[in-house]
Amino acid sequence: MLVDPRDWSLAFRGDEVIAAMPPGLGDRLSLETHAAVMETRTEVHREVADAVAELAELRGAVADALADHGLRAAAAGTHPTATWDDTIVSSHPRYRHVERSMRVLARREPTLATHIHIGVPTAEAGVRLLNGIRPHLPLLLALSANSPFWQGRGTGFASTRTTIFDAFPRTGLPRVFGGYSDWVESVERLIGSGAIADPSFLWWDARLQPRYGTVEIRIMDAQTTVDDVAALAALVQALARLELERPTARPERWPATEVIDENRFRAARDGMDARLIDHDHGGDIEATAALERALAACRGHAEHLGCDRELAALDALATATGASRQLRDARAGDLRRVTAALADAYSFERPTVSEPLLVAA
Repeated sequence: MLVDPRDWSLAFRGDEVIAAMPPGLGDRLSLETHAAVMETRTEVHREVADAVAELAELRGAVADALADHGLRAAAAGTHPTATWDDTIVSSHPRYRHVERSMRVLARREPTLATHIHIGVPTAEAGVRLLNGIRPHLPLLLALSANSPFWQGRGTGFASTRTTIFDAFPRTGLPRVFGGYSDWVESVERLIGSGAIADPSFLWWDARLQPRYGTVEIRIMDAQTTVDDVAALAALVQALARLELERPTARPERWPATEVIDENRFRAARDGMDARLIDHDHGGDIEATAALERALAACRGHAEHLGCDRELAALDALATATGASRQLRDARAGDLRRVTAALADAYSFERPTVSEPLLVAA
């Protein structure tokens, strides 16, 4: 999000800023629904370390370019003090269409998310991953929760973004699909009726992206630091391999949707302090224990994928999520300090490591 360091408010200047970006940087950025938000995209990478190295480089370049406009960049699930009456929708035709379709829902405060794409070899593998990742989505939300403030006040939710975005249609959990033909039939019905223009208007927590050959995990709040992105990307990649390596589950073995939905709510409300329903053994389980269980299942896959170092950083994120850090920074009573801290952390130089992180050509 673009912020004005004079008062740490949102700056609705996305069109101007992107138009002035230097060659090579502008094509990694795009407008989003609201004119105070830009999306930063990495190239495709095989390893988390390479993607994160590129993201760190992009954030540094964005911060430098924004300085010429007297602006700063920051990342979180919501801006702590923005209100709907300040909101300006982006000029991009897609988002003008969203405004016409969503009406007042598009004229609310911006919400920001981290989206991670996982490449899959076939369409059927994509559906298997989409089905298999569903039970893990609440844990990913709990770890990534980074929006405890809305309209200048605390909400009691770790991820307020989730509750705001749920007002849009075609959000929340995707259903279980019987295969790619089942997915195609459902999506073609929506397209054929004119409800959506293409599959990118499905805003589920996880979705297929046929044009890229990926499954896109979308449930996570935007992350303040590059290191937080790295830890979550490693978990997503390792979970994806875990699920794709499993034998295909019978439909009756899938966790009940209402259980996953309840866990999703608890994760949005309580973050890593949540108690989640244990769909394997009954009762409930602390989110930290659910993370330990997931890490135990994922470590071998992370080693195979070369992201075990980034996966190990999840312990630090679980101890101090973005939401808990924002709440800590708010203790002085001025939420402008929270936004200032988000901006300071956006492109903070990462420490040098023994093995250099190289940006792929």
